[in-house]
Amino acid sequence: MTITSPCTGICKLDTITGWCLGCGRSGDEIATWATLPGPLRDDVWARVPGRLDQMGVTCRRLPWTNEQIRAFVTSRLSEGRGTWIMGVVGAVAEFSCPPGAVTDVSWRGEIMTAQTRDGAMRMTINDDVRAVTFDPPGLGTAPRIVLAVKRERGRLPVTSTIQGLGEDRAALTTAAGTRLFDLGLGRKEARFGVRVAAGPSRAALERAVGKSLTEALPRIGPSLIVENPTRVVESILGRIEVTGPIRAAGGVSPPGPHTHLLPDQLATGRALPAGMELPRAYLPGALFYPSN
Repeated sequence: MTITSPCTGICKLDTITGWCLGCGRSGDEIATWATLPGPLRDDVWARVPGRLDQMGVTCRRLPWTNEQIRAFVTSRLSEGRGTWIMGVVGAVAEFSCPPGAVTDVSWRGEIMTAQTRDGAMRMTINDDVRAVTFDPPGLGTAPRIVLAVKRERGRLPVTSTIQGLGEDRAALTTAAGTRLFDLGLGRKEARFGVRVAAGPSRAALERAVGKSLTEALPRIGPSLIVENPTRVVESILGRIEVTGPIRAAGGVSPPGPHTHLLPDQLATGRALPAGMELPRAYLPGALFYPSN
């Protein structure tokens, strides 16, 4: 069974081919879609990738139901296949299973929670979530998948300065005695926070409240590296928490959950890597990279 339609929120017909630049269907196929028999819908779905490729459109929606998206998420996490990423370019959390560890996955209704060594992740998969890819068909390797969320669902609170948020009531990992601080990315797609106990890091963050990340980072960075507090990266889809060590400058990222906070890359303003442009109807929730 396929999803209702390939629509991506871009409803404009190409003047040369007559196909929609968002979904790859013809005007007649769009108009009759609601009454089109299942086999004919499947036939259109089979033609869509080639049509979009012919028009030079890179973003295409996958014919997955909510149940299929949930099954994909569950299987990749349970089997330790691939890496899930939340955040924006230059400020991300990556979630994968470290060597020798296992990932426990559980569902409560539409909410998925995954726990492994050094990290945890939560996603809400409902009717507002779409699975899309930017990799062409016939690539020869498993495609990268973006779980995108309808923009109309809302967005995260946005701040451009460091702010104290108090107790983290949505915590997935141990949070007793800690306070959550938003580092002030100023981005609608994601926010990057740190959850700190009493000590030098919290004192430095409290002094930095109201300052930009660029201004505050030289003052808060050294103590954060020493104390290794939990990093919390949130998107409209959910959150990733990382409890493992922060990579030292010039060091190699550890296997398993880890974060990157790179001001030079953050300054690009990109939500996703180059070549991955979502339609305006969506916000990025999580990016999945398959295992090599």
